[in-house]
Amino acid sequence: MINRALLRIKVIQTLYSYYKGGGQSPLAAKKELAFCLEKTYDLYFHLLQLSIEVTRYAANRIETRRNKLQPTDEDLCPNMRFAENAFVRQLAGNEQLIDYLSERKLSWVNYPGLMKTLYEQIESADFFREYMEAEGTSYEADKDVWRKIYRRVFLDSEELEEAVEEQSIYWADDLEVLVSFISKTIKRFDAEAGTKQELLPMFKDEEDRRYGERLLECALKNEKEYLDLINENTLNWELDRIAFMDILIMQVALAELCNFPTIPVNVTLNEYIEISKQYSTDKSSTFINGVLDKIVSRLKADNKLMKVVTFDLK
Repeated sequence: MINRALLRIKVIQTLYSYYKGGGQSPLAAKKELAFCLEKTYDLYFHLLQLSIEVTRYAANRIETRRNKLQPTDEDLCPNMRFAENAFVRQLAGNEQLIDYLSERKLSWVNYPGLMKTLYEQIESADFFREYMEAEGTSYEADKDVWRKIYRRVFLDSEELEEAVEEQSIYWADDLEVLVSFISKTIKRFDAEAGTKQELLPMFKDEEDRRYGERLLECALKNEKEYLDLINENTLNWELDRIAFMDILIMQVALAELCNFPTIPVNVTLNEYIEISKQYSTDKSSTFINGVLDKIVSRLKADNKLMKVVTFDLK
């Protein structure tokens, strides 16, 4: 689940804390990265849990209206499509989800107002009204509406964003990418799997698990070498005049360029340029692109940038 694009960002964030914290050891930085990644995986389960809690709120609201002193016909015969959504019912019984939430003690119990707000935001969406008014429903339709809710409602909800950031500083920038992972999870759900439906693993494989840790190690171990390269290729700039985040991004980019021979140069450059657009200044991407391009040319000329060409044999 935690892919390399996200791992790159987490390594840069960990390095930022490492340097700004002062006195932190490389081992502490390594532990911080591991903890940060665990928190990201926590959020994946916590956001999946959110669909269950919002659905529970909707069901409780229906029951409250039924028990009014003078209920209307609509109160007595409500549309139960959302409250009885087949995907959510399956998710609520998912053994992996239940065990993880219990072990990590994740809960939305302190956010009843958020459930009300989110449900009202869902109710106002055109796609939701179409779902509720459709002549028939299906398991696929029940999945599809929740994929839309996550992408179109939850992702745009300022209230949800505030609640997520309030619960953990580690979750401040994770909402968008986690919603994409949840959308993939919902798409994979199979009614036949029942409570045994597999959720996404923390990492795709052992290679990805090791990638982030090794990237951090290389960036720290070779810090002086990379800073010298950056300094030598920014002739009209002094390092203290370059945005700190720009230096960090280039430092980690160089760690990847020089230590991961199976990752193509253009992939590395594109990834870190995109990161700079999100995490640094408006002009950073152009600046970083120019500096890294010069460094790559120099490393190639000195035969210090060796890449392994892989072939997809089918």
